[in-house]
Amino acid sequence: MDIQALRAFEDNYIWLLRDGRRIVVVDPGDEVPVLDYLTKEDAALAAILLTHHHGDHIGGVAGLLARHPVPVFGPAGEPIAGITVPLREGDPVALPGFQDHFRVIDVPGHTRGHIAYYGHGALFCGDTLFGCGCGRLFEGTAQQMWASLGKLAALPADTQVYCAHEYTQSNIRFALAVEPGNAALQARAGRVAQLRADRQSTVPFTLAEERQTNPFLRSGEAEVTAAAERHCGARLYGAAEVFAVLREWKNDFRQ
Repeated sequence: MDIQALRAFEDNYIWLLRDGRRIVVVDPGDEVPVLDYLTKEDAALAAILLTHHHGDHIGGVAGLLARHPVPVFGPAGEPIAGITVPLREGDPVALPGFQDHFRVIDVPGHTRGHIAYYGHGALFCGDTLFGCGCGRLFEGTAQQMWASLGKLAALPADTQVYCAHEYTQSNIRFALAVEPGNAALQARAGRVAQLRADRQSTVPFTLAEERQTNPFLRSGEAEVTAAAERHCGARLYGAAEVFAVLREWKNDFRQ
């Protein structure tokens, strides 16, 4: 299975899974780049995978279905028009015409019913986990998001993470404010700066790298805890409390 990226809006990624002429599209917020790709490549849309209900992830679904009536897989816990296969934690996902299968992981936090897809060393996580960051808490709680990130962090270290936005460089600025002495983070900052200077993508990335450099996954580390306590001026008890402070800090962070 070949995985390719289409760019949409300012910083969105629409992921394409390709097997021969068959294409599965993940979170098509805009149908135009997908339709252009299908025409240019003489490819056939086989299915649509959705992670959550925000418009920059589902805005192109109706336009695609008008031309390509295909199955739409998506979260059972969110009211998204067009879903034909509602999914919950642990459900298998068999893509039409593909040998590859995925399983569903419930990851509430960014939205109440957000899901992710994992299989064959790849994770499509929408707006839950970003390079050196995580999604804002629009509907869920900090406790929910911390638990969701824990599920993702427990996947194999070599998992390739395909998130939905190019946020890595800006996230690294915040991460360095939290852990300025993190050597792995400093090295990543240099690599990412060069990639962005060359107008290259920083996605996908591995979970191993996230575990070393993402402050939200590192909420249980002593240096991260100390930084969060300095920021809020209070003693924090447990990684979930640290995570909650980090998320609020990041919301107001000025780079």
